[in-house]
Amino acid sequence: MAINSIIAYKNYISPHKGFSCPHRLLHGGDSCSDYVKTMLTNQSLTEALKSSIQRFQACTKASKTLTIASSNGFQCLVIPCCLPL
Repeated sequence: MAINSIIAYKNYISPHKGFSCPHRLLHGGDSCSDYVKTMLTNQSLTEALKSSIQRFQACTKASKTLTIASSNGFQCLVIPCCLPL
């Protein structure tokens, strides 16, 4: 059910939200939603939750880094895609 919710989000909401995942913008690779989907596919639910929380914390940190860079001339709309953990 969680994976189907992520798929629906990626198909119907994400293309229209107007911003990208700060972690993906800063580090490249998967967005947080793709990361969580992969974790749910490859790990137990408990392990996936732990990994996801760590990723959300890293995404919040990436958002703060991009915000600081933005104030120094880097042009980027930075809206954290994850809860501020």
